[in-house]
Amino acid sequence: MSLRDSQQAVDRYVGQFAEGYWPPLSNLARLIEEVGELARELNHRYGHKPKRPDEPEQDLALELADILFVLLAIANEQGVDLQDALDRVLAKYETRDRDRWTRIAPE
Repeated sequence: MSLRDSQQAVDRYVGQFAEGYWPPLSNLARLIEEVGELARELNHRYGHKPKRPDEPEQDLALELADILFVLLAIANEQGVDLQDALDRVLAKYETRDRDRWTRIAPE
């Protein structure tokens, strides 16, 4: 599924509710909450904060997908085509950072 298709899927989901998209600052708070959940899980797995014995391991893929969902919702609410934006940012990185790191030699 492309980002454009993903944005349409999120729009169909949100469109079935009278409340519609949340205002920008509410979505930003929601995004920060979701990023915090990802940070907590990564810190439990790789950082210095062990989980409590009664605390279940979270699904890392779902934590990332929660973040993506909120990003797609923000983009939709703001009228941003994320597919186009990603294409543009990848082109920027290809140009700006092409010699920044050591490339792996082709085999």
